[in-house]
Amino acid sequence: MLDKPAVATLLSQRFANDKHTSLSQLPLPHTMSGAKAAASIIAASIKNNEKIAIVGDYDCDGVCSSAILDEFFCDIGYKNHKVKIPNRFKDGYGLNESIVSELDAQLIITVDNGITAFEAANECKKRGIKLVITDHHMPLDELPRADALVDPQCKDNEFAFKEICGAQVAWYLVAALKDELGLVDYELGKFTDLLALAIIADMMELKDMNRVLVRAGLKQINSFARPCFSAIARLSGKESFAFKESFTFKESFTFDDISFLITPLINSAGRMDDATVSFEFLRSRDLRCAEGLLAKISECNAVRKEREKELFDLCAKSVSENDKVVVVWGEGWHEGVIGIVASRLARLYKRPAIVFSIDGQRAKGSARSVGKFDILALISSCESFVSSFGGHKGAAGLVAEASKLVQLKTALNQACSNVDFNQISHDDLLGDIKAECVDSELMDIIDSFAPYGSKNPKPVFALRSALVVSVNTLGSEGLHLRLVLRADNRCFEAVYFNFEKRPAIGVRIDVLFILGRNYFRGQESLQLIIQEIL
Repeated sequence: MLDKPAVATLLSQRFANDKHTSLSQLPLPHTMSGAKAAASIIAASIKNNEKIAIVGDYDCDGVCSSAILDEFFCDIGYKNHKVKIPNRFKDGYGLNESIVSELDAQLIITVDNGITAFEAANECKKRGIKLVITDHHMPLDELPRADALVDPQCKDNEFAFKEICGAQVAWYLVAALKDELGLVDYELGKFTDLLALAIIADMMELKDMNRVLVRAGLKQINSFARPCFSAIARLSGKESFAFKESFTFKESFTFDDISFLITPLINSAGRMDDATVSFEFLRSRDLRCAEGLLAKISECNAVRKEREKELFDLCAKSVSENDKVVVVWGEGWHEGVIGIVASRLARLYKRPAIVFSIDGQRAKGSARSVGKFDILALISSCESFVSSFGGHKGAAGLVAEASKLVQLKTALNQACSNVDFNQISHDDLLGDIKAECVDSELMDIIDSFAPYGSKNPKPVFALRSALVVSVNTLGSEGLHLRLVLRADNRCFEAVYFNFEKRPAIGVRIDVLFILGRNYFRGQESLQLIIQEIL
């Protein structure tokens, strides 16, 4: 049975092996293999006023990566560059031959993509275009023929911390450029807000240097130096108007706001329309411009929610309880939401989930894992049924022939026949907690180990034999529950989102919960966020 000191000890042990615990301890630019060579090529192009194109990706990490590099070029007064964010629906993922032929450039720099862009690299060689690839995805045995390549996942890259996102690689490239160009006073810390968004959005491990950068990034976000964050503050009601054209902030953004408010907004344009809108939003120079772009993004987000719900409901009907891995597909399913739906299915069924959208003979899929299970390794073990794949341990993308989906589903399930996903899905369970310990002091202890996310999940506690005092539905569609529970003569407010079972008043239940804060009409209270009723 846990008490508060035990909770603090268990949470601190998660970071026992962290080598970088402050900004001053971060690895230096020269330790990122390839960064110096890439900076040398780019610096030469800058001095020769060559046409430079930055090619990003349509997700939050790719958009943040593009914004970092674009801002650097603008800061040093370089005007002979442009940014290309591929359109998910028209261009597909990453740098390809079509984009190379479209760009009028003497140097192409990829951010958050390119490690498998073999045909595009060959096309650059053919056209005499210099190519610098910066990426963080897992490479294949062979590498593209680039003039410089920066990816911490490459075997010959001895960078001290491998699990970083594309925006961090781009940031290290900027740091190397700062050194190469002799920009002694250039401030790299101003990018930590964008780094925090990208790290969380791309589900990077929130340990070591990632934890340091997200903590610094939250402070930078709450400085509201970028108009985009002021616009989101207005939209979310975190501002207090003093007079018509001025406002102050009554509430700061939290780590959860990055996860559940900001990054979904930034991602929504790329999912539903064109991520260039999100890129322009992050690079907004004034509040009016930012608010106009945010209105477009919010429309995309509203449509995204509708499409997501429709597809999730459709997928849930076809899931077999006997499958170890959820694999579902359909013709013409919206590619922009299959990843989110896969995440929801994985959470609901507590097992990996893959959702495919079929277009003719081609099926494009998005995979999500549970706990520490390596979804990328699972897909790799069944690669004979897959045309291409890539990603991370927790999330991956893949393409397969539509005719092979049944075989792929069978192979994936056979590969996991001996895996107990119920055990894996509870790997964030810290243990049973005494009811008397569930108070504001425990909440402060939990907050002190934020940010939470991949490899540092919010601690889940078990509360045993709690009496159900009251039960009410929440939400316009009644999908959630609000409960009052009593344990050891103490009462707790609890919420159960997207509940699977509704307990009866007067029964005793065991619950797994996360402790959270609830804000209502300026008042703060604690509540149990139920994960499961056992």
